[in-house]
Amino acid sequence: MSQARLVVDPAFVVGETDPRLYGSFVEHLGRCVHTGIHEPGHPTADEHGFRGDVAELVTELGVPILRYPGGNFVSGYRWEDGVGPREHRPTRLDLAWRSVESNVVGTDEFCGWARRVGAEPMLAVNLGTRGVAAAANLVEYCNHPGGTYWSDLRRSHGVAEPHAVRVWCLGNEMDGPWQLGHKTAEEYARLAARAAQAMRLVDPGIELVACGSSGGGMPTFPEWDATVLEHCYEQVDHLSLHSYSQERDGDRASFLACATGMDAYLDTAIATADYVRAKGRHKKRLGFAFDEWNVWHSPDPAGERAVSGQAPRLLEERYTVADAVVVGSMLISLLRHADRVRIACLAQLVNAIGAIRTEPAGPAWRQTIFHPFALTSRYGRGEVLRPAIAVPTYETAEFGEVPLLDAVAVRDDEGVVVFAVNRDQHAALPLTVELRAIPHLTRATHTYVGGDDPLAANTEEEPHRVVPRTAESRPLDGGELAITLPPLSWNLIRVT
Repeated sequence: MSQARLVVDPAFVVGETDPRLYGSFVEHLGRCVHTGIHEPGHPTADEHGFRGDVAELVTELGVPILRYPGGNFVSGYRWEDGVGPREHRPTRLDLAWRSVESNVVGTDEFCGWARRVGAEPMLAVNLGTRGVAAAANLVEYCNHPGGTYWSDLRRSHGVAEPHAVRVWCLGNEMDGPWQLGHKTAEEYARLAARAAQAMRLVDPGIELVACGSSGGGMPTFPEWDATVLEHCYEQVDHLSLHSYSQERDGDRASFLACATGMDAYLDTAIATADYVRAKGRHKKRLGFAFDEWNVWHSPDPAGERAVSGQAPRLLEERYTVADAVVVGSMLISLLRHADRVRIACLAQLVNAIGAIRTEPAGPAWRQTIFHPFALTSRYGRGEVLRPAIAVPTYETAEFGEVPLLDAVAVRDDEGVVVFAVNRDQHAALPLTVELRAIPHLTRATHTYVGGDDPLAANTEEEPHRVVPRTAESRPLDGGELAITLPPLSWNLIRVT
């Protein structure tokens, strides 16, 4: 039987976690907004039309920041359509997802809802079909206290206090040929720099995110990132990255190892940013906003398909145990880069590749991926430590030899939490965790998400089929903990 050993030492610090690492994403895509977070007439709906059952799950998920309104949607979006009296808002064709948008939910509604569920709004501006003026006007509408045209317009809409939106995305995936208003790196960089300048003139305290490559497999990566940063390094605070994983052709072994590719993607992007920093003699060190990431198996519904009306059922994944393990491993990758990744957004929040699923006029439930995310958000806040790991490897078609175990540790005032995945699909993995360098720790609790069936999922009929399981608390022996990780599992080991 394979065995693993993990040594945790407080001397090997990666960095402090930014709570915004546990953000998520709401886009006008499929049923994420309509019959997702918002459904007037639902039995749990509040006075604003937002579903109370969904709000409770979002609060449980523990997301401190929410990106909105896209995504591909934002590159054709006129933000002015989504403010003011609802009866006067136009219905528009959404070219990104080939559907119809009513604009019943817009900036004011979203920002108010985000605050009520304990999240900071993170807004994206349209740099696809629009530009500098529209972006600056939106910042004025959201953040200026009053006495100007756009801020007084907000006040006339019943929102007296500014939304105080701190983080702004300068467009979305502008390197992608699928994007409305797709641009070359030079074209985008010049526009982003001008928009950033104007937006900061309105509110100097905002943080700005420039579009990096929309995936590590893009043919223009990392040249795109280098070119963009050479033009606007001093104007932005973060570079965005996106990554979606899927099982291809039944190759689950490679799918379970996809965080290896995420690590490589991040390492290259960080090296590229640091090269631009050195070349330009810049003093600041750029942060990263990994503001779209998840498992995504469904085919892309955009393109030439017919317009399918308002809130069509698009990308409604039924996530499995295997997907939960992969999401857990991607969270480990983000934590491993906590010194540079300041913001990350699980894409998306509800229904469309969502951690939460709903039915119109019906229930809301937690998908399998909800659990590792919620538990990592709860316990993964503190000082990230890089453990030393000794473990056997296995062979994958996509990534070559990959460790059976992937893990990271987070230290807080109460103790240490180890997040670990066992990629072995069939065998349990005995693990020894050495904690001698932190002598006051005495007991450990082991919680895991796994099961005998890798395709097990939570559904409307069986919403609790896959849930976290907690083993009996156990003492440390001489500063060591012996524990067994179930096959194909995500694990949380809390030592206090």
